[in-house]
Amino acid sequence: MTLDDLVEVLLNKGAVLHLDLIVAVADIPLIGVSVRAAVAGMETMLEYGMMRHWDEATRAWAERSVARRALDLREGESVVRRMSGGHLLTEGVYHGWRPGTVYLTDQRLVVLREEPREVLWQTDLGAVRDVRLKPERTVGGEERLRLEVSLADGRRELLSAREPETLHGLLTRSRAGHLTPALPSGTAAEEEPPLAEGHLWYEEPRRSGPLWRGGQARLTAGRLTWKSPLDARPALVLPTTDLAGVRRAPGYGPGGEGSVLVLRTAAGEEIRLAADDPDRWARRLASAGPVAATA
Repeated sequence: MTLDDLVEVLLNKGAVLHLDLIVAVADIPLIGVSVRAAVAGMETMLEYGMMRHWDEATRAWAERSVARRALDLREGESVVRRMSGGHLLTEGVYHGWRPGTVYLTDQRLVVLREEPREVLWQTDLGAVRDVRLKPERTVGGEERLRLEVSLADGRRELLSAREPETLHGLLTRSRAGHLTPALPSGTAAEEEPPLAEGHLWYEEPRRSGPLWRGGQARLTAGRLTWKSPLDARPALVLPTTDLAGVRRAPGYGPGGEGSVLVLRTAAGEEIRLAADDPDRWARRLASAGPVAATA
């Protein structure tokens, strides 16, 4: 095996090292070393649920550093969240999205374009009177959640965000603006709080064959979502009304023996997930909607 082959195996598949070493002088053992180590690329580590806390903390630190450099913060102002997004500009006959980065601070909500640098839209949190999650169908037919922000002067602004539900939750809980949720029936924000959330593996369908991937799952009364830390959007969004059944599959899965859950949809399709605690997830899924849980 060449060095290139070794590096490729470590990055894509990883390796587990078991080493027991005894250092002796004149046949007298003096030092014992026992090493158990997993070596893999960061993408592989995250797919298998390892080093998640370190990765999340590092990403959060990087986001805060980038935000401080890009956004002219006021005295005492700090960034709460940063994510890709945009602002819908409507002026006369013009009606179009302007992409940028959405910054939520403890004082403002800002949409900033970094190259060339321009504040596309901003408002003080104190001027926000209402915030709603609004479904919108794109030109390609895909449904996306937008954030409709109602201001004190009567204007309504529409924003896009990579994580609209997260941004909505932060805004509604913001003390600086004293926001209170006032949401239309059927929106995703009514799914708060989550019934279950945590790490799950998802068997993602691919052209070359299904592949288990590790990521974060969130189950609410309205939907089940799953997203890898490397993805911009959830790879799985399943309304709980489409759940027709959930069962434990025999055999071995990424979470160990008997860890695989098979979800049956109303259309007859099957979705395979794996969990470290499959019993808990099966119970939560059964309680979330009209599903029949089976062993």
